[in-house]
Amino acid sequence: MTEAVRLAKRLAELVGCSRREAEQYIEGGWVTVDGQVVEEPQFRVLQQKIELSPDASLIALSPVTILLHKPPACEAGLGAGTNAAHSAAQLLLTAKQWPDDRSGVRPLKKHFSDVKLVTPLATAASGLVVFTQDWRMTRKLTEDAAVIEHEVIVEVSGEIVPEGLKRLNRIDHGFTFNGVLLPPCKVSWQNETRLRFALKGEQPGQIAYMCESVGLTVQAMKRIRIGRVPMSNLPVGQWRYLLPHERF
Repeated sequence: MTEAVRLAKRLAELVGCSRREAEQYIEGGWVTVDGQVVEEPQFRVLQQKIELSPDASLIALSPVTILLHKPPACEAGLGAGTNAAHSAAQLLLTAKQWPDDRSGVRPLKKHFSDVKLVTPLATAASGLVVFTQDWRMTRKLTEDAAVIEHEVIVEVSGEIVPEGLKRLNRIDHGFTFNGVLLPPCKVSWQNETRLRFALKGEQPGQIAYMCESVGLTVQAMKRIRIGRVPMSNLPVGQWRYLLPHERF
């Protein structure tokens, strides 16, 4: 060979498969070039050693769902449009996979394409966010958002007004936010400066508004659970795949 050709074309010639099958093998992470996995079918090769894994499969890749511990001061898609989506994608791409990920899923570049952030967080907040390629997961976490409970730890300053905790729990009356009566939530003190919120259908700015209404100022927020899936020991700035048995 004297001229570089696409890896997919070269692989098809080597193993006697169609060009489309070669592309599937490559995108599935089954092909190495000089011992290094290459996942781009358009990668140009010349005289390199190309190998197809003996475990290679043409079974379509299953869509993945990824859990990320978002750091504070990082954008996570609360805005609208292309820029917000791009910021969310960049956030995931710059994060690292948790070494203790027990999913057994082989990380692939394809897992980071067409992935959607379905549980956004405010820029200043930290905690659990969910990215997914699975339309069923997207529908679950968006259409059922009003009934999926989020648990949020909130650091506050200031002095709470008398009966303020009762008001936050809406024992006497409810909260109206953006013209909508909010559903009940559960709020409790963790220590002298930390509140735990368990609420459904959370709206951006809702927690800060509720705290301000009882004399408190939010200093920091961390979401530690979405539905039945906790963040647990996932370190800040790292991600893992959703385990097969986990359900929101």
